[in-house]
Amino acid sequence: MGTPDPDTMDELIADCADLPSSPLTQPSAVPGPRYPDWSVDDATAAQMADLDAYI
Repeated sequence: MGTPDPDTMDELIADCADLPSSPLTQPSAVPGPRYPDWSVDDATAAQMADLDAYI
């Protein structure tokens, strides 16, 4: 069974006032995605050194 629709603007405002605050302002219990740290080694950088010649 759902919540009945408000009949007046005052009821609508009262219903909206009962809503919890935005989940963006509350700390999340679910951690965000974690990505591993990465770096470019010298061998990979050397492969890209002459890339400008191909563009």
